[in-house]
Amino acid sequence: MEEAVDVVLVGGGVMSATLATLLNELEPTARIELVERLDSIAGESSFAWNNAGTGHAGLCELNYTPANADGSLDIGKAVHINTLFEESKQLWSSLVAHGNLGDPADFLSPVPHLSFVRGEKNVRFLRARHEAMSNHHCFESMEYSQDPATIAGWAPLLMAGREPGEPVAATQVEDGTDVNFGALTNRLLTRLTEQGSDRVGIRTGQTIRDLERNADGTWSLKIETSDGGRRIVRSRFVFLGAGGASLRLLQKSGIPEAKGYGGFPVSGQWLRCDKPEVVARHHAKVYSNAAVGAPPMSVPHLDTRNVDGKPSLLFGPFAGFTTKFLKNGSIFDLVKTVRTSNLSPMLSVARSNFSLMKYLLDQVRLSHAQRVEELRAFYPDARAEDWQLEVAGQRVQIIKKTPRHGGVLQFGTEIVTAKDGSLAALLGASPGASTATSIMLDLIARCFPERFASAPWQARLAQLVPVRAETLRKDPARLREVRRETHRILKLVAPGESLESAPRTARVAEPECC
Repeated sequence: MEEAVDVVLVGGGVMSATLATLLNELEPTARIELVERLDSIAGESSFAWNNAGTGHAGLCELNYTPANADGSLDIGKAVHINTLFEESKQLWSSLVAHGNLGDPADFLSPVPHLSFVRGEKNVRFLRARHEAMSNHHCFESMEYSQDPATIAGWAPLLMAGREPGEPVAATQVEDGTDVNFGALTNRLLTRLTEQGSDRVGIRTGQTIRDLERNADGTWSLKIETSDGGRRIVRSRFVFLGAGGASLRLLQKSGIPEAKGYGGFPVSGQWLRCDKPEVVARHHAKVYSNAAVGAPPMSVPHLDTRNVDGKPSLLFGPFAGFTTKFLKNGSIFDLVKTVRTSNLSPMLSVARSNFSLMKYLLDQVRLSHAQRVEELRAFYPDARAEDWQLEVAGQRVQIIKKTPRHGGVLQFGTEIVTAKDGSLAALLGASPGASTATSIMLDLIARCFPERFASAPWQARLAQLVPVRAETLRKDPARLREVRRETHRILKLVAPGESLESAPRTARVAEPECC
């Protein structure tokens, strides 16, 4: 017997939770089922300790502002990501304002975002970056300093014990955020079940073994439960949002659009500190330059994390290599995705990225002492015994077939959809979670074009995300207005405020004793 639903969402992370939320708001009568392989939701990339929790807004990530051939800086990507994150904040604030997303402090914290560099060349770059970005209304509150005392005021650990006279510079944006995407995912999905609708089902401990398209355009998904049971679900629409597992399921779907895609897995590790007297001296997310030959996701940063009400510090990530596509995956994941259609692109990427492979293998061999030594470039007084190793989530970067190069390794996220819009898959990684709202709105527009353009859906979307990114990029007044309102509702630092004047205490209190 087949069970029939309108929508199946594969994967219990923030992407599926966001899409479920939007579709439920736009089509309350739709029957939606979320299927998660693990026994609980948000157990992979959305889990708090599997990612850095940076609300990516282009404020501190230096790789978002590359240099042009003439030496000028291109801030286009930073502006784009900044306004996409504003769309996410609008959705969250609209749900909070209606009283059904709980206290935003459970998943969102105000944390300044800093960029920090050393050396004359890097100081010149950061100065030019600040000049270019602060002239755009998205980043008009960005501060810049080369003064060690000022930087020490922003982030004391950066300057304590540093050799005097070393050229340093930093930028700071007060209204950055730290996001617990695991808590957000749980809150979004709990909200759907709390509304009492029997049209939304969340099934954990269930694995999609196969899927095939039926003659009427629907999809049948063969599901195995953790106790060995089997079931079949027929759905009019399927979203594959299962992180690294999405690629193999996309391939099993057999849609032509899946051909040529491959995956390149990259693992990660963090140094984590929970010692109160250390944690209390740092309240920021501080990003710096990536090492030569390092992939973009390995940009080093020293971050404040607020998880379940307890502050900690993370430093990293330290990259590694494994053939798993999920943290709880199999070492055969990579091999199982090799097809005749993607073998050539994968080999092409392997040949052209030898230095990257060497970098990953070198990272795997690092000792604890060597990792702490890298930390000391940020925090000179760091003590090895204060930090422990934390294994991060698994990321699968996209390998894409191209006519010119055979294949390219692509960082970021990409949506792959069937021609008829009945199936969509999300591939790739950061900054996906921060821009989940924008990505899912784009997916809905592509898969449900007529209904997306309809007056009822547009009216509801205007309530959920009143001002879209394109308008925010062009209209300074609208951006300032949106930020004031979302930051008020989400209890964040509003433009022109300091952390001390924010609606709630954001800084970590000094410990009573050390």
